[in-house]
Amino acid sequence: MAVRLGLGLPQTRQYEIGRDVPDVARTAEQIGYESLWVFERALFPEPATQGLYGMEGVPWPDAYRSLAEPLVTLTLAAAATERARLGTSVLVAPLHGPFQLARALGTLDAASGGRVVAGLGTGWSLDEYAAAGVAPFAERGQVLDEVLDVCRAVWGPDPVRYDGRLTKIAPAVVGPKPARPIPIFLPALSKKSLTRLVERGDGWNPVAMGAEQLAAQWQQVQAFAAEKGRTRPIETAARANLAYTAKAYDGADRQPFQGSIDQIVTDLAAHAEIGLDEFFVDFGDAPRDAAELKDLAAELYEAARAAGI
Repeated sequence: MAVRLGLGLPQTRQYEIGRDVPDVARTAEQIGYESLWVFERALFPEPATQGLYGMEGVPWPDAYRSLAEPLVTLTLAAAATERARLGTSVLVAPLHGPFQLARALGTLDAASGGRVVAGLGTGWSLDEYAAAGVAPFAERGQVLDEVLDVCRAVWGPDPVRYDGRLTKIAPAVVGPKPARPIPIFLPALSKKSLTRLVERGDGWNPVAMGAEQLAAQWQQVQAFAAEKGRTRPIETAARANLAYTAKAYDGADRQPFQGSIDQIVTDLAAHAEIGLDEFFVDFGDAPRDAAELKDLAAELYEAARAAGI
């Protein structure tokens, strides 16, 4: 049942990013975590013009008020570590110019010795799309597809050529190249995104919201891959958002990964039975500071390994 374990890096406003990111990254690698992860929220609209995930009336988490830029955060972590993979879950790809994003990821992979995992998605915030100014929200799927095309071109052999809607690259040398082909992880929330994953992605990056639900989603991905004739394995890395508290929750309405470390490990064990390659845990803004985050990360890792996860 043993799976790879990763840790979400500190990005929220209680942390001193320049000091705490390298410190937590280095400590997590020493503890035994095999990967380090970031996510993206570009701004916090005030007043909110749109609910969380586009759901009317659902407030945005206060943690989103100040979130460190993901690739800057990963760069700090890369400089402080030697082995841990460096993942995005997710980077909202259409908020970035495709060419510049491809170059940034390629450079980070080259600098880190081939450790980047590019988890990409389309996001949901209308305000973020308006602020980024790359393309309208309605074109998000098309832009993600172009990002995938441009990344493959830029990371491939020179001369690089590309003629797309947003990006036009005349034959050119573009470097540095990644240390190895950067794996691209994608979600599978709809038929269109499932098709993109199976036809163009290297890995699946779901959010673990319950073992039964996650198992059903994984079965769907595998069945669709078989239907499409994919023979190459689909790697997996699932995000587990932790609602840590010292007490246990025994009510029927308790969400997965909510409660004490022991309870979180129990939930993680149930999810690990599904057979995915990796789970990465994110404590969010629950820790008061980097010291507490490091302590919780060490406690969780020890308890998970003791439980055979």
